[in-house]
Amino acid sequence: MNCFYKYRTIIGPLFILENNGSIVGISNKVEGWQGTYKETEVIKETYRQLSEYFAWKRDSFDIPIKTQGTDFQEKVWNALKQIPYGETRSYKDIAIAIGKPKAMRAVGMANNRNPIMIVIPCHRVIGANGQLIGYGGGLDVKEKLLTLEKAKYPVP
Repeated sequence: MNCFYKYRTIIGPLFILENNGSIVGISNKVEGWQGTYKETEVIKETYRQLSEYFAWKRDSFDIPIKTQGTDFQEKVWNALKQIPYGETRSYKDIAIAIGKPKAMRAVGMANNRNPIMIVIPCHRVIGANGQLIGYGGGLDVKEKLLTLEKAKYPVP
């Protein structure tokens, strides 16, 4: 059974979606989600950890997540989880990491379909020229998340 709940955060509203004890969605948009509007224990714990992240008290997450994507999407999302806090990678870097060096556009599409923003850090993927491009949650949110992370670990 799907349950979701909305929280106000420093980056705006965040919706957290749980299904059978696993987080299956974190988004600043609720379009297409179905279920009961209810704050479950797993949703509360997820929000607690996100609040710690926003307060520079956490740089990784320990919550049960479950994704359902194509094999390619799952490879991309797993590669995203390997990007260290405060660092960025290009779409080409991710394509190379998954063994598909010419699949930058497909990596971008998989990034855009990431269902669990922040925890699966698609915001850490940038253009080859260092520009912020292509973020489903909005470029302003991507910039805020990267600024938040760099403020804790300033780049020399």
